[in-house]
This record gives sequence, C-alpha cells and structure tokens, in this order.
Amino acid sequence: MERGRREVLHGVSFEVPRGMILGLLGPSGCGKTTLMRSVVGVQVVAGGTVTVLGEPAGGPGLRAKVGYSTQSPAVYDDLTVAENLAYFASVLGAPRGDVGRVLGEVGLGGAAGQVARTLSGGQRSRAGLAVALLGSPELLVLDEPTVGLDPVLRNELWELFHRLTAERGMTLMVSSHVMDEASRCDRLLLMREGEILADDSPGALRRRTGTDDLEKAFLRLVAERERAADGAERPGPGNGAGERP
Repeated sequence: MERGRREVLHGVSFEVPRGMILGLLGPSGCGKTTLMRSVVGVQVVAGGTVTVLGEPAGGPGLRAKVGYSTQSPAVYDDLTVAENLAYFASVLGAPRGDVGRVLGEVGLGGAAGQVARTLSGGQRSRAGLAVALLGSPELLVLDEPTVGLDPVLRNELWELFHRLTAERGMTLMVSSHVMDEASRCDRLLLMREGEILADDSPGALRRRTGTDDLEKAFLRLVAERERAADGAERPGPGNGAGERP
C-alpha cells in the first residue's frame, strides 16, 4: 500500500475474527495508521483487497457499522462536547439518546457543556472516541486512543474496550506504540517498517520468544527477522563475487 507515492506496507495480509480486541503495535512510522485508514476505507490501496464485515472497505453499507477515531479527534472547537455529538449523531443517523450514553461511557458527562477548544488533550481523545461509539458500530478502529492519557484514564478506557467486546460483541482494532498495552489485547499484530513481524495471541508470542516481557518479545522478533535477512543476502559457497575458480 502506498501513501504520498511511497510504499508504506509490504505484503500485509491478515484476518480478524469478530468480537475480539486486535492490538496493532509497533514504533511510530511503521505503517499502523496507513493500515487502519485502509480498513476504514479512506486510504487509496495500490494493490490487493481489503474486506470489512463482508464488504469492500469504505463501501456505503459500512457507514453505520464502522466507528473510527483518529489520532487527532475530529471535533469542532466552537461547539460544546454535547453539540458535537448531537451533530455527528444526526450525520450518522444515530438516535439522539446516544449522546448521553456515549458521554457516560467515555467519562465526559461532566464536560458535556464545555466548548471543545477548552478540552484537555485527554478529554479531546475521549470526545473522539465518543463520536466513534455513536450508533451501533460492529467494528471500532481506534488510532492511538490512549496517547496522552494518565494511567488511571488509560485503565478506564481499556476496561471499556473489554466491555464492548464482551457485552456487545464488537470487534476493536486498537493501535499503540506502548508495548505494555499489548497484554490487554486478545491478539496482536506486531509491525515494523511496514511489515507484520508476528500475528498471534500475547501468550503464544511469549512462548515463541521465551520471555514473559512482550517488549523483549518484540525485540527478539526484530533480531530474528534481521538475522534471516542477513542470511538471505550473504552469498553462499561458490557464489562469492571475489571467488576464483
């Protein structure tokens, strides 16, 4: 997949079963956002196909089924939180009663009448998540939803994510570059430089790499990939450029 005429993702292929939290983890610039934009259908895909809930990504039938929260929440600064949600609810065709529901779910009930420009960074992130929760989405795509939040708020959001899968059967795709959030996911895609290093459960990755620390597991997978690449590039016997017959 390309972004800005530059190939960002290389041979990426995966499937996500319904009703689970998929963690998309890796350092900044590894292609997480491009991959999520492709799933939502707002990224031009140069090759291959992306199918979401049985339909081509970005199709009109997915409008009410996919909720998307970007790294920079799309809220209008001159409207209150409640006014923003009421506007997006009307655009999505969601019930007006959803405004109160999502405010409660993301812990912004006390800020409903606050103008968006006065929100803290963490409050803006939660406002963006509230927009994504309007209606009855079957898939939530959340790009760095916990960035800038203190540990208490991060924990509250992860509790909410697990309730959404357990009680509503939603599927969540959550990106992060914070490796300690990996253990909160049902399944992980570990990415580096536009490639998927691993696609497995946290437990399986620990067993595969022989460590309980998922950050160390990631580093071991990186080293494993680099050794494999180095071995592939090294000329074999009889193929060395400087060898004599």
